[in-house]
Amino acid sequence: MLSHINVGTGTDVTIRELAETVQDVVEFKGELLFDPTKPDGTPRKLMDVTLLSNLGWKSHTSLRDGLLHSYADFVKSLVVS
Repeated sequence: MLSHINVGTGTDVTIRELAETVQDVVEFKGELLFDPTKPDGTPRKLMDVTLLSNLGWKSHTSLRDGLLHSYADFVKSLVVS
């Protein structure tokens, strides 16, 4: 039985936006480096959420809030261990 279902939000972010959001959430003070000679990363992978939307489902957790929650849980697990 599957324990997780991967669903989209209908919102796309670039690799740079994701990296900068993670940097902010974990309070990383270092510099993010991107290699401009490489392609822009993976092709766009925006999930079609039409079916879920038609069923009445809508995401309520932003990427930032999800990362904040996940990171807090991770840090908490380090303190407990």
